[in-house]
Amino acid sequence: MDLPVAGDPRRGAEVVAVFGPTGVGKTEVAIALADLLRVRGERPVAISADALQVYAGLETLTGAADARDRARLEHRLISLKPVTATFSVGEFAPLAHAEIDRALTEGRRPIVVGGTGLYLRAALTQMDLKPPPPPGLRERIEARAAAEGLSVLHDELRGRAPAVAATIEPTDRSRVIRALELAELGELGYPPEESQLWTAEVRRPTVLFGLVMEREELYRRIDARVDRMVAGGAADEVRAADAAGASPTARKALGFEELLDGDVEAMKRRTRNYAKRQLTWMRKLSGVRTIDVTGRSALDVATEMAAALA
Repeated sequence: MDLPVAGDPRRGAEVVAVFGPTGVGKTEVAIALADLLRVRGERPVAISADALQVYAGLETLTGAADARDRARLEHRLISLKPVTATFSVGEFAPLAHAEIDRALTEGRRPIVVGGTGLYLRAALTQMDLKPPPPPGLRERIEARAAAEGLSVLHDELRGRAPAVAATIEPTDRSRVIRALELAELGELGYPPEESQLWTAEVRRPTVLFGLVMEREELYRRIDARVDRMVAGGAADEVRAADAAGASPTARKALGFEELLDGDVEAMKRRTRNYAKRQLTWMRKLSGVRTIDVTGRSALDVATEMAAALA
């Protein structure tokens, strides 16, 4: 059976997806869109596609919807894991599929909101994802990376799977570690999810909106957002998570290590660099409808999106 593609009008869109760099205002736009859809008689629900907003206790640091936002629009897949737990896209995908399908069964409109490109694709598509590693495996490889250096692990990977190592930069920590996990599991081939990232096929008819903003304005918003996070207690969250024994995946949250070191400027730089990578992801997404939100209100942007869904 042919799967629908993003933006495919054959059956009418069931799912709305909103992607964009951190700081661009995805949550505000999704809430404004939900308000407009309710005027039409719809019952929207937001489903987070963010790798770090799954962690309870890091809501300020990860920019998860707060209590006021959730009062205006129900958000799912937020704050569902303790900071001590590891989490992977292989665990996320079935959760996201179940939430999307449950919303549709309930007659509700899922609004998938994400800034983590891989998690967005996993939520919308039927990727052949590898299962998460067994308990302790990732931690052992992470510990080796810290003790021996990432270059040593990349050399090991080159000896075990040269074709795979050739596609991964020696400095790409997450992919080197993931490849070694697969090697330990006897899966030496290149992770199949990589080849499926840019497929146009989706599980459910979907309209995908990509929010962009003039670069200087985006960076200004990112810096202001980081300042608000710090003022709102993000450093306290990080220290509490560190004391609780935060997992390696929880520690990947933007600003985690920087705030432990008290380096707010480094957090801003890392966040700006991450936003650039998110924009690179967006340019590769199939069927994305790009909307420039520079100087526009969330309601104005949401109105344009609602018109596209009419």
